[in-house]
Amino acid sequence: MAAKNFKIPREQLKPLVRGKGLCIAPDTVLVDGMPVSIVYRVMPSWHYDSGWRFFSGTESDDYLSDSRFNGVYDLNTVVNYCPETLKLLDSPPYTAYRRDENGDWINISYDVDWRYWS
Repeated sequence: MAAKNFKIPREQLKPLVRGKGLCIAPDTVLVDGMPVSIVYRVMPSWHYDSGWRFFSGTESDDYLSDSRFNGVYDLNTVVNYCPETLKLLDSPPYTAYRRDENGDWINISYDVDWRYWS
């Protein structure tokens, strides 16, 4: 598999958050540079998992099920792509947010069927 060309090179990442664990994000955000528009947090699935998942909102189920287009990253890496998520990171598991038309984060936790994600 070819190496990914990340939108923000590793040496340009800033230390925005430390020691908060790992998260999942797709290439639409980290390679293509699309903005994050959906974030949610589930119960951590493995050691060092923060439970956070980040998406542009354009990903299909087929895209998300293909491991070539998704990865596990340090939370700091993904927050560099979307620093506006810093204020959300202390939210508990089973919390979800989406951006509205003004770019503000809207809590949609009660609209999510968490049985699908548990």
